[in-house]
Amino acid sequence: MLAKIVQQTRKAVAAAKIGRPIAGLGEIMPGCFAFSSAVSRKDWTLIAECKLASPAKGRLCSRYTVIELAQIYASQGAAALSVHTNAAFCGSMDDIMRVKANVELPVLCKEFIIDEYQLYAARAAGADAVLLIAAILSDGELVRFLQIARKLGMDCLVEVHTLAELKRVQQTDAGVIGINNRDLQTFTTDIEQTFRLLPYCEPGRLIISESGIKDGHDAEKLKSAGVNGILVGESLVTADNIAAKTWELALIGSKQEGRGYDA
Repeated sequence: MLAKIVQQTRKAVAAAKIGRPIAGLGEIMPGCFAFSSAVSRKDWTLIAECKLASPAKGRLCSRYTVIELAQIYASQGAAALSVHTNAAFCGSMDDIMRVKANVELPVLCKEFIIDEYQLYAARAAGADAVLLIAAILSDGELVRFLQIARKLGMDCLVEVHTLAELKRVQQTDAGVIGINNRDLQTFTTDIEQTFRLLPYCEPGRLIISESGIKDGHDAEKLKSAGVNGILVGESLVTADNIAAKTWELALIGSKQEGRGYDA
């Protein structure tokens, strides 16, 4: 499935570069690394994901738009937002612009980055950070994309799934590393993957656990182990009360009903 998504993304990027090359993206103002600032400001961070669908499970959330999800998350303790821009997840780059126009939190562009063009497009849309997936990038691409993002004032959340990928990424200056608990072969999730890799994480890197985090109990376990925060999408958008689940995973309170929302 990952290979299929990457192939589709390559075609989409090739078309985008023809239809709107970098020179046509307009003036791109550098960011101020707001994402890493938000993630490092506290001892626990919830990066809440505006995720409407997934290739494996189809539509996940029909009750709310991306903007409405972002507004709920922002009001319930999320420190940053993740916005899917890939068509396989019912997303687009325009979603970042819409969210940035309505919510003040920093935004991560959740995309399968395989071309530097996507970095410029993400910043042109207002993204404060981009996702880099080690599994689909060479060592040279990782270094080059990190350098380009830095010039654009954007942070990178560099995602790893295995110890081998973690070791590769730690050869770079990546400041924020995401440990994805999803097996890319089976697409099953197990948060134990974070605990398995955590002892190998070098000091000075911000560590974010991704995928498979279901509730405040999982969040507490990860925080106690030394993880800096979590990136959560599916558990939020499929919750009966999204506001309360956001509040719970932000570790503000495990039994709150959510402030001002019946979500």
